[in-house]
Amino acid sequence: MDNQQPATSNEQRFPWYGWLGAAIVVVAEICLFARQPLIGRWFTPIVWTGYILFADGLSLRLRGRSWIHNRPREMLLLAWLSAGLWLIFEVYNLRLRNWYYVGVPDNPWARDWAYLWSFATIFPGIFETADVLDGLGLFRNARRQPREMSSLWLSLSFLLGTAFLTIPPLLPLEITPYTFAFVWVGFILLLEPINRALGAPSLYRAWEEGNPRPIYLLLAAGGICGLLWEFWNYWAMAGWRYTLPWPLDFGVYYFRMPILGMLGFPPFALECYALHQFARRMLGERGAEGEER
Repeated sequence: MDNQQPATSNEQRFPWYGWLGAAIVVVAEICLFARQPLIGRWFTPIVWTGYILFADGLSLRLRGRSWIHNRPREMLLLAWLSAGLWLIFEVYNLRLRNWYYVGVPDNPWARDWAYLWSFATIFPGIFETADVLDGLGLFRNARRQPREMSSLWLSLSFLLGTAFLTIPPLLPLEITPYTFAFVWVGFILLLEPINRALGAPSLYRAWEEGNPRPIYLLLAAGGICGLLWEFWNYWAMAGWRYTLPWPLDFGVYYFRMPILGMLGFPPFALECYALHQFARRMLGERGAEGEER
């Protein structure tokens, strides 16, 4: 997903690891429905690893470049950042209590590895999906009138983000479960003004330049990944369950997810982007990845 128009394909062949990823997804599905216990318990990280490999291969075929083929070091960094940055949301969930895990391995080493592996697929899954949508030309003609954001809005965005991320942990436990939306948009509001000021790739900057396409691609990718997360989670032996309070959970579900919760996946993709770019800049990372995303 570029901040430019979609790249034209350089006639790259679909790579071998893309076929491997597709095979992993198919075999994992077969083993899951055959009630194979080992695959059933490790299904989530396995199937998402396969999906990421397949999506990267498809991105290479459609765009002429991809994370694994062109920037393998960046891909490894992205996986580590994904695992580490997701822990922020786990810490928030200690107060929000919106989800919990079931069926995870009893052995603490195996359990921690299952968490690490699963969390490491979150950001790559979203970004690879956005790249595939980019290669397909989705939102190709999305443009708006260029207009610089006012300093008032940038300051207000930062203050709102700070408030949204600070208030939920301070509220009584009976209220905090209702504040999950604050956390799912707070990092966008907080970090986008910072990324813009630091010169890091920024969705705010793309919007100012009249190019909303990166935002639309990420929103769509977040929605698609949300559909896949909840679909695969429903069948897996180990996964997560939700505890959203009424009236947020009013009995209508997409698999196990209360239907209102599905609205959180698109903005979550924007948060992943903002967090990733901020973390890269703090680590002193620049270059090809920063130019492309």
